Amino acid sequence: MGKKQIKNKNIKNTKKKKKTWKKILLIIFLILLVAGGVFAYRVHLNGGGMSGMLATMVGHDQNTKKNLGEFKVLILGISTDQENVDLTDTIMVASYNPNTQKATLLSIPRDTYTGKNPAKATSYEKINALYNRKHRPDETLEAVNEITGLNIQYYVVVKTEALIKLVDVIGGITFDVPINMDYDDTSQNLHIHLKAGEQKLDGDKAEQLVRFRHNNNGTSYPEEYGDNDTGRMRTQREFIMQVVKQTAKPENIFKLGEILDVAKQYVITNIDFNVAKDYIPYVVEFNTDNLLTAILPGTNTNKNTSATWIFIHDKAQTKQLIQELFIDRDIQETQEDTIEGNTTEETTTSENVNQSDITIEVLNGSGSGSNLQKVVSELQGAGYKVTRTGSTNTTQKTTINNKKNVKESTVKNIKDVIGTGIIESSESSSSKVDIMIIIGKDY
Repeated sequence: MGKKQIKNKNIKNTKKKKKTWKKILLIIFLILLVAGGVFAYRVHLNGGGMSGMLATMVGHDQNTKKNLGEFKVLILGISTDQENVDLTDTIMVASYNPNTQKATLLSIPRDTYTGKNPAKATSYEKINALYNRKHRPDETLEAVNEITGLNIQYYVVVKTEALIKLVDVIGGITFDVPINMDYDDTSQNLHIHLKAGEQKLDGDKAEQLVRFRHNNNGTSYPEEYGDNDTGRMRTQREFIMQVVKQTAKPENIFKLGEILDVAKQYVITNIDFNVAKDYIPYVVEFNTDNLLTAILPGTNTNKNTSATWIFIHDKAQTKQLIQELFIDRDIQETQEDTIEGNTTEETTTSENVNQSDITIEVLNGSGSGSNLQKVVSELQGAGYKVTRTGSTNTTQKTTINNKKNVKESTVKNIKDVIGTGIIESSESSSSKVDIMIIIGKDY
């Protein structure tokens, strides 16, 4: 075979190979296109956005979320500054429902008494001492379940270092420090020096914030905020809200490895990864406006033989609070979904009202006389008409009761004006007002 024939044959083979590769690339492109289309369609079925993408990536379909129940967990925060002392001074019950996108944080006072005879109480029987006995979180979990009546299965024990390092990993947390904080305890190497106002806190300052109870001169949070332990628990809840909100930012998805490393080193939990991964895709869409916070109701006393300060929870008020936070909230959401799905002419016509046409009754159940006038002023300043005021039995949560089928967006605006409230609907033709607000201790 001559050189020219060989050359022509090589050219033909080259062209043939190019055609073959073009076909292969075309097939790969079509496969990727189809696969991408299927993936995009599944993301759409799973709700779209970051949540839908993550849900699809972990193998969820459109029915997975519907079958997920409310997730409840006990959070125990321990300080490791004192050698061989692991008191759980931060104790919270957290819940999250992926279907309603609502969550709750309930603080349990660290001095809550868990013994049988308060008259002979000792510090050994306070709830914050249970973990220190045998370093078994299940003992504290059992006590919290007995107090609340909840069937919490999971616990998370968070060491101080976890908070410090997590805050540093995500670049700090912007938070409005409620008061000037000035405290020193050389025995714990604890030094707290923070100025009031919004600022970015690094890990060290975050620890100072959540551990503060009172200043060197004995002053603490103002009474209306909640002094000493009550104020500290409120600050802790509000700070955690910001940690959740700011950690869930899309850009922090690239820091997931570092976050998991912190958790692996400084967090103890019995939550199975297969359980956690089912909730993660929906947590990224969570709005902290849907987070309710509260504290276990009860009283502080030292009227016992050892003069030990303990917190005795009020069983009746606790039962009512648990009902409001963990049970009624989901029932209410279901009812709201049913109402939204059944639009009628009556609903449409009743929605066309102005703010000045809305009549509101405000009842004070917060236990603080100044709250009534404050709420009235806020509502009137927003253009609403307050026609009736009064007092009622003390209640934990503020409620906004829709008596006359007022437009949903208007009721939500009223909630925004006063800054809190569980929205309820109980139509009454005999009611003299459109909306009835009961101010709770959460205001």
